[in-house]
Amino acid sequence: MEKHWSGKVTRESSALDLEAGVFTWHDPLRIAESLKKSAEMSNRRKAAPFNSAMSMLVFYINRAGRNLNEDQKRILEQAKVELRKLYGR
Repeated sequence: MEKHWSGKVTRESSALDLEAGVFTWHDPLRIAESLKKSAEMSNRRKAAPFNSAMSMLVFYINRAGRNLNEDQKRILEQAKVELRKLYGR
């Protein structure tokens, strides 16, 4: 079994085809738009596009845990806000 299975899930998600490095970007809106595009283009997801995009973002934040620096965590938390705005929620 792979030591860091969560990294493999993020890289090889069967539900969404993510842009390379999406979670390392410094623009919350760009991250949210990329996740939205990936979720809406996917025909393998099991949930609505918003739920799939938000789930992948939350999964990454939770799995990165203490290895995520405070600046990037703040950016990803803001990306959640931007994603909600994009979906009118």
